[in-house]
Amino acid sequence: MDPKIIEQHGLTKEEFNRIKGILGREPNLVELGMYSVLWSEHCSYKSSRIYLKNFLTKGKRILQGPGENAGIIDIGDGFAIAMKIESHNHPSAVEPFQGAATGVGGIVRDVFTMGARPIASLNSLRFGPLSDPHNRFLFDGVVAGISSYGNCLGLPTVAGEVYFDDCYTGNCLVNAMCVGLVRLSEAEVKSEIPSIIVKAKAEGVGNPVLYVGSSTGRDGIHGATFASVELDENSVEKRSNVQVGDPFTEKLLIEACLELLKTGNVVGMQDMGAAGLTSSLSEMASRAGTGAEIDIALVPQREEKMTPYEIMLSESQERMVVVMKKGTEDDAFRIFKKWGLNAVAMGRITDDGFFRVKENGKTVAEVPAKSLADDAPLYERPVSAPVVRDIEPYYKKFKSGKSCNSILLDVLSDPNIANKSWVYEQYDHMVQTNTSVLPGKADAAVLRIKYSHKKIALTTDGNGRYCYVDPYVGGLISVCEAARNLVCVGAEPLAVTDCLNFGNPEKPAVMSQFKECVRGLSDGCRHLNTPVVSGNVSFYNENNGVAIYPTPVIGMLGLIDNTPHCDMGFKSKGDLIVLLGVNKDEKSACPELDIELEKSVQKTCLEAVRSGIAKSAHDTAEGGLSVAIAECCITGGIGAKISVNEKISNMGLLFGETQSRIIISIDPNDVFALNDMAKKNNTPVSIIGKIGGSSLSIKNGKKKLVDLKMATVSEAYNGSINSVMRA
Repeated sequence: MDPKIIEQHGLTKEEFNRIKGILGREPNLVELGMYSVLWSEHCSYKSSRIYLKNFLTKGKRILQGPGENAGIIDIGDGFAIAMKIESHNHPSAVEPFQGAATGVGGIVRDVFTMGARPIASLNSLRFGPLSDPHNRFLFDGVVAGISSYGNCLGLPTVAGEVYFDDCYTGNCLVNAMCVGLVRLSEAEVKSEIPSIIVKAKAEGVGNPVLYVGSSTGRDGIHGATFASVELDENSVEKRSNVQVGDPFTEKLLIEACLELLKTGNVVGMQDMGAAGLTSSLSEMASRAGTGAEIDIALVPQREEKMTPYEIMLSESQERMVVVMKKGTEDDAFRIFKKWGLNAVAMGRITDDGFFRVKENGKTVAEVPAKSLADDAPLYERPVSAPVVRDIEPYYKKFKSGKSCNSILLDVLSDPNIANKSWVYEQYDHMVQTNTSVLPGKADAAVLRIKYSHKKIALTTDGNGRYCYVDPYVGGLISVCEAARNLVCVGAEPLAVTDCLNFGNPEKPAVMSQFKECVRGLSDGCRHLNTPVVSGNVSFYNENNGVAIYPTPVIGMLGLIDNTPHCDMGFKSKGDLIVLLGVNKDEKSACPELDIELEKSVQKTCLEAVRSGIAKSAHDTAEGGLSVAIAECCITGGIGAKISVNEKISNMGLLFGETQSRIIISIDPNDVFALNDMAKKNNTPVSIIGKIGGSSLSIKNGKKKLVDLKMATVSEAYNGSINSVMRA
């Protein structure tokens, strides 16, 4: 075969020879395309799997860990949560609206494929500075795409994060997360919540293979391969690699699939996501140890004269593969006709382990299913020695020589700190009426579970700046901050889904970052007993050879079990402001983290919230103590007076990002009860101020560092990104 054709498919000479060895012959063009997408970095994880195996993946509540479309966690009362996060970075960088929209659609399908009804979505976004018109274009398009798709689905977008840095210019990060609810028993509960967990396995020789959902077009061909190369000045020409979504069809598909599951005749089901028909069927057959035979002439097509190559590699949206019990196909035909969707039997399950593709009875591809799904080469890429980079702490980017008042206002108005209401106001966060805490009011989203006394809390977190400075500690902090956000609303952290965004894995420095970040993430999850149940690795996030910061994003689930929850807003005049943890003068742009202190602070905070003692809780993160206090005041609509005696620098006290700190407020009568909790858990605790008034003041010893009217503080926090984006 022409070496240029092999290269165009993203395969090395060695990989091509491996394919020839598996087949005992040269692959034809259709087969080459199939191996190309399944053996891409995006699908095979050939550079990352050796490190991902170190994750904690099992626990007493974990019903399904990595290896399926989504993880599943038992939350009690006969309910479970399915959850997954994935990237759609490259598509969003060249076609922001559709890239982000189809990212939402794909992750939703991963969840309802497991038999769970989607109940909420989240996101984690990174862009270059908005002063760049192209970054602004990407930002506008991505937010609009997320909003359009999620709102049309009737799925609330309840939480997320947005950060800006030069390193994301031209290679934005768009990570989408979805959670769904499933019953674990047939107990008499409202029928909209499914009661069956289904897996993506093509079991049962002779069982029919059904194609359901939208018709197949030419959009998205080689999308998985596109996601496995760096972006450059020619990437805009690859818009044809970006899928086009239809949320209204997706809504119909959700209802049709969940109704079909109630028949009890579904053997296996999988979304046609990256690599389309090729990935879904080869993965389903490989998991079951079977084979599959299909005739693509039966595949519904919306474009004329599509070739077998195009049909097998298309990533058209809103499509599923369903394996039914033999003789029950009419159930699917009837249900999907009712919902106005395609449903055709295109093949059957075989016992020979081969994935056989025919066109009008003529074989056009025949390969071992397992070789596609599981036999891609695994690479232990070269790594350079870990590099700890020395960049300035966050607050130092603001001009020196200013007063503390001025610096605080500058920090609060910085796009990375400021109120992001312009973003989340575009999302419908109240649809389905389960959202218990509004976006922007707390460190994590809180959702009630209908027909239960339980609530769940959800968050997405990650700090690429920390991971760039020290990948191991940055990874550790990413897990701890996510868990800290959950305990601040009164939720016990249960499980993690992760999205690992990195540069080119063929570069030793990038692989060093990845290796160390994963080690930090893994240690954090083990220390906090939050198993990783699902996730995604996104490599090649580089623009013209310049890599993004290593950016692992943690999606975390927490449980509130018939106990109080709270938000970050200060509540009542005269309440005491209490610091859990200690203030330190951090010298690095990546703070240190003491995991035992972290666990003790989280334990005390969780007990304080659950007991009802804590009337508000908020972790100190980006911007430090002064920003955390300001956010509590702004959210509560009230001022505060802070007075401490710390032998650290004024800048370190106000803006240092020391970890393992949480600000809570309590009634003065509850001081002794809180002290007892803190003593039991060996948690440092100190009263640092009192709520009240219309100003924010912060003193260290006799020196007043900050003295600002709350109107001024609120204006700085609320006016920055919102005024820019609404212009």
